Amino acid sequence: MTHSGKFDDVDAIAPRSDDRVVSDELDPREAERARRRDREAAAERRALMRPGMGKVFKQIGDAQAKAAREPAKRRPAGRRP
Repeated sequence: MTHSGKFDDVDAIAPRSDDRVVSDELDPREAERARRRDREAAAERRALMRPGMGKVFKQIGDAQAKAAREPAKRRPAGRRP
């Protein structure tokens, strides 16, 4: 199905002066902010790998496993603060 010729040149309009060119490069301030964010995220990941952190992970895992094995504690029904 064809359309009339009056709309054929819709994409042929000359670019306006306020149209900005899209680029993959960031503004220098934004690029530095992204590098800083990435560096901080990497530091947090490295902190979890410090010596001794395995013990902490094991303690957390053991506590969660113990809580899963034990029945939930029930409070007495008659007493409320």
